[in-house]
Amino acid sequence: MTETVPRIDDDSGTAPTPPGVRRRRTVLIVSAVALVAAVAVVGALGLGGGGDEEPDAPSRSGSLVPVTRTTLTERTAVDGRLGYGTEIPLPVKATGTVTWLPDTGTSAGRGDVLLRVDDRPVVLLYGSLPMYRDLGLGSGAPQEPPTEQEPPTEQGTGGGTEGGKADPSAGPSATATAAPTELTGMDVLQFETNLAALGYSGFTVDETFTDATASAVKRWQKALGEPRTGTVGIGDVIYSAGRVRIGHPGVRLGGSVGENTLSYTGSTRRVVVDASAADASWAVRGTAVTVRLPDGTAVRGEVASVGKEATAPEGEAGEGAATVPVTVTMKDQKNLGRLESGPVTVEHVGREAEQVLTVPVAALVALAEGGHGLETADGTFVAVRTGLFADGRVQVSGSAVRAGLKVRIPE
Repeated sequence: MTETVPRIDDDSGTAPTPPGVRRRRTVLIVSAVALVAAVAVVGALGLGGGGDEEPDAPSRSGSLVPVTRTTLTERTAVDGRLGYGTEIPLPVKATGTVTWLPDTGTSAGRGDVLLRVDDRPVVLLYGSLPMYRDLGLGSGAPQEPPTEQEPPTEQGTGGGTEGGKADPSAGPSATATAAPTELTGMDVLQFETNLAALGYSGFTVDETFTDATASAVKRWQKALGEPRTGTVGIGDVIYSAGRVRIGHPGVRLGGSVGENTLSYTGSTRRVVVDASAADASWAVRGTAVTVRLPDGTAVRGEVASVGKEATAPEGEAGEGAATVPVTVTMKDQKNLGRLESGPVTVEHVGREAEQVLTVPVAALVALAEGGHGLETADGTFVAVRTGLFADGRVQVSGSAVRAGLKVRIPE
């Protein structure tokens, strides 16, 4: 049997391919190229799985959040200063040499000694009426003035005959003195109220200073280590509205009592804000605020008072803005910790939007045509109008926005 050897047409040593076979190979190559191109297009459009995509990539569905209806409150922060308030001079009416002073920062209440003058205590009591006179039993009605026929005699000798002897014929008006009168007034009521609050009794708390009141005063004076006179001198007592915190003295030990012998402040810490006079509408007595301490602690506060006079800015005219002092008090002093003074921030409510549709601010996206929009769970975008921004959320509205709609936070 004879073997047929194909004819070699060129120098390469490769047998020539029949025409039919070449056409089929060309068709297969073109089809393969078209298939690869189609797969590439499908992969680019995201319609097919990509072999190079990481299988552990986080799903974007985990960033979906709902549109919620809530009340947004805008808070504005202003600078303030924590302290005990402005120091006010105590109305010390005792005269003499200062022999003892308390330490600055000492708290004093009813019955406590504020200072000593000529080694006599000056005691704190509560009240609004200042001490303006001595309190005690009156000296009684004065003796009748002498007549022209009976010239006055030396003090203590009585009226009548030569040598200072009393004239038996003289009437009782010449030698008798009336019983001490009982002092009356609102200052007596104020003092007796304090005396009773200190635990002394045996008298009626009213506007009359009686023998019973004097007896109670003597017991009080004995407790203070003072002479039992039964009379309260004008310089023995200082009144205040409540507890006080001792400020800086204006005199040293051994100095004479003056107008600024000793100052005081309130005993509770408060915050003073120099609010802009043009934007102080928030500062209304009773308004709730938040006081934020330097360490970030938030303490509830309340506007206690607002100044009625604006303070002009310092420096050249036109610089800065006029301010009014706003005092903020905090009922829970324990939350303030041990901080007695320093800069703080006071946050007050500005604008408020009640029961509006809101989303996290991070959910907003910028649209190519302008404005803002939200991306929904199916990848479509809806345009929205924004309103109030507060607490990391934003008010949104639009025809396609509703409560419960799931929107995506871009990653």
